[in-house]
Amino acid sequence: MFMHPDRKLSTRPPHPAWHGVRLSCVDASADPDAPTQKVIIPAVWPAQSAAGMSALVRAPERKIISLVEEAENWLTAVQKAAQNAEVDPSIVDVLRLALRDRCAAPSPGIWRGTAEEVPGFVLNLPQFLDAQGEFDLRRFGTVTEAAVNALWLLAPDASELAIGVADLSLLLALLDLDYGCSLARDTATALSVMLLAHADCASARLPSAGSKSGFTIFPSTLPEHTAIPGLLDAAGAAQEAALLFARRRHRVVTGILPSGPTDVLLGVETTGIAAPIAAITGDGQLAVWARARLEAAAQSGETAVASVLAGADPFGVPDQSARLAMHNALAPVFYRLPDLETPAKTPSTALTARVSLPPRRSGYTQKATIDGHKVFLRTGEYPDGTLGEVFVSVPKESAAFRGLMDCFAIAVSIGLQHGTPLDEFVDAFTTTRFGANGIVEGDSTVGYATSIVDYVFRHLAVNYLGQDHSTSASIDPESNNRIRVPLLPLELPGTHDRRRRKTILKLVS
Repeated sequence: MFMHPDRKLSTRPPHPAWHGVRLSCVDASADPDAPTQKVIIPAVWPAQSAAGMSALVRAPERKIISLVEEAENWLTAVQKAAQNAEVDPSIVDVLRLALRDRCAAPSPGIWRGTAEEVPGFVLNLPQFLDAQGEFDLRRFGTVTEAAVNALWLLAPDASELAIGVADLSLLLALLDLDYGCSLARDTATALSVMLLAHADCASARLPSAGSKSGFTIFPSTLPEHTAIPGLLDAAGAAQEAALLFARRRHRVVTGILPSGPTDVLLGVETTGIAAPIAAITGDGQLAVWARARLEAAAQSGETAVASVLAGADPFGVPDQSARLAMHNALAPVFYRLPDLETPAKTPSTALTARVSLPPRRSGYTQKATIDGHKVFLRTGEYPDGTLGEVFVSVPKESAAFRGLMDCFAIAVSIGLQHGTPLDEFVDAFTTTRFGANGIVEGDSTVGYATSIVDYVFRHLAVNYLGQDHSTSASIDPESNNRIRVPLLPLELPGTHDRRRRKTILKLVS
């Protein structure tokens, strides 16, 4: 038996898609300190899914919650809206089966019937593997397009959607790939491009919003090799179809939202494109992805223990550089990505004496424009050419913002003069996200910045640390695809590269 939101017993039979699905009743609660509820979920689903269902519904007064009933509520709403909008109603069956098989689920607002700034869908990547271990590319594309249609039907005024993925690390483990290897990044990139292309196609088929003509669809670069047979052909065909439409209805269609109850409901181990942290869980058991990796590699637990004792890593736990490489590889495809967390560093208790710069010092001034906002970056150097001070001028911004940037630059300068390494600041402030952000013009060393602060430290990393933050392409904020970055009008060749005359050689490992 199932329950409606009014807590009366329902005599409505479940949809035939749920026939034969064995259900179980689990005591769960979204809040560990709150009383538990009876949550009915498919028996093959992990127990954590019940807590996710409880969090999605957010009805502590209800004694019983049924996933099937809650799902049929929003699926019915999609079906009614599809009939009124003359959209193919088969998308409802696609999404129902995807949810039944734990392949995909919508964001919390869809379950609750409440408005969201950015509604979305999460596609659980490992669940698209069939019984033979082959990735179901056709289903992946069909579910993506159905998700875009459903979100438009339920949130027609939303200009941004977030069709995203989850548990990439488990999928790679099942494919016997190290998260940090180039083939893993290429496979993830091709899957992401395919996701974007199908989302573009679905959005392009929708009517334009009012008098707007829509948003341009740009091509994405596909890798040369992947670990999934047929993926490159499928992604290429989907992208060709999307480019024929030229424009889509939504400004943004792909993105990974912050982790939430939808991820818990789907029973994912790592949200989004996140890397696994360790092969052992908090209770001393092997993580799901670690067990999957051993099975894919046909290794026994005994062999894994022997490898660990010998100093090897049989699981391929990725380091920070591997996480950053994956993040950077997929950033052009996903408009929304959670900030990449950097591991905490042990703070130093010793404060070195401040070394002031000489009254007359060298340095340079860099002019750039970020999404139409002018920025002037000026540096001051010690006699040996190392950075000692930074000034950031944003003349067209508000007085409050200019004052904050001045104070921020002074604080960074004082830190540099007290011996704080520049790479500490680079690690802390790159990828910070706030306006202004977008394409960078006038500085070919940085093509795109997520904020003015992000731009400053990407530029300094290139010119003072020799780190490769330069790019000849950028990301279009309309489409998330790479485009050529123009220079500012009348910029003289080579003016942006002044710091390269004083090359500082630094060995990195």
